[in-house]
Amino acid sequence: MNTLNRRQFLKGGLAAGTGLLATPLFAGPAAKTVKTTQIDTTGFFTLGKAKGHWWLITPEGKPFFTIGLNHIDPASLRYPENIEIWQEKYGGSTLRWIKESVAPNLQKWGFNTVGWVQEVTVMQWQHSRAFTVDEYRALDMPYCHLLPFMESHQWEKHTVHYDFNSNDWEEWCDYVARSHCAALSQDPNLIGYFYSDCPCWVHERPQNEWRGPIFDPDRLESDAGRKELRELAHQYYKTTHDAIRRYDKHHLILGDRYEANAPVPMEVVEAAMPYVDVLSFQDFNDPVKHMDEWHKKTGKPVLLADAAGVRFHSDEFYKPNNSAWYVETLEALHKNPGCIGFHLCGAYQRNKARRRGLLDEMENPDDVHVSVMAQANKKIAQWMSEQF
Repeated sequence: MNTLNRRQFLKGGLAAGTGLLATPLFAGPAAKTVKTTQIDTTGFFTLGKAKGHWWLITPEGKPFFTIGLNHIDPASLRYPENIEIWQEKYGGSTLRWIKESVAPNLQKWGFNTVGWVQEVTVMQWQHSRAFTVDEYRALDMPYCHLLPFMESHQWEKHTVHYDFNSNDWEEWCDYVARSHCAALSQDPNLIGYFYSDCPCWVHERPQNEWRGPIFDPDRLESDAGRKELRELAHQYYKTTHDAIRRYDKHHLILGDRYEANAPVPMEVVEAAMPYVDVLSFQDFNDPVKHMDEWHKKTGKPVLLADAAGVRFHSDEFYKPNNSAWYVETLEALHKNPGCIGFHLCGAYQRNKARRRGLLDEMENPDDVHVSVMAQANKKIAQWMSEQF
């Protein structure tokens, strides 16, 4: 394909519109319709409203509140002191580990979703790889998948910013979409796609101060600067949306996972809203308050995509779980009419970088806290089954 034709291809088709589709909630008098970016929802997760509440809707048409666990990586079973478990119990097979450990435990603990599998490897470095299609099939439960369009994560110190107005950016987005979305497009267990984890639109952290934010926050003091940011964000969200929809007509777009405790300009959010289905957030401070504020501010469904009640400043090397915080947060979010779910910043099994998990390196569960979280998860599932 020559350069001109390729540019026309990248700009064509879905570029003229957002592909909004009215989707039914479920059969019955309570049914309401909402608009999503999906082009065909038949047999896939979508969004709907019932009893004054936003919900995910399963491929079977039932309301669904996603209760997820993040960060699921078998590398923590390959330390010198425990590699025998990996070799002898699972035969060195990630597929066996997922089928025999991950999926049964998540179901036993009442989690109904894998929120995001990638895990910390070394602090301030890249996360581990995502699951493959075959690994997701072995999991055989609902999940979300992150697309690596932009690596402007607030915790990552190595990657330069992209030029969203360049030809390279459009071609990169098309590459990411055809590499990931084309393979996953027919999977009914996939809920939807995340983008960047805590992108630095107008903020920075000490480890990435060298590159600065994507957009200079001082420029937001002028009308011209705000207009420039709105146009830049529009280009970013439109390009990513169009790339996905070329290869996947079915799944929800969950967008960037904004840091709720850093500045998130409305220019960015407003640019995103036509091209994403949900506003997703990380929040380790006050997620109940912030999810309520963002839903009321935008009218958009919100997802707490990453959070945990961690005592970061404690002296313990391994940080304990906080089941009391988890129960309180889960119950409050489930009552929020705009919140469609809560994904715990786990991990499944602790490693020496994140230093927390529901299992230790020898596969022993944190019995006290895990059992309390499991009861809370099952209470929500019981409520959902009784109501719908």
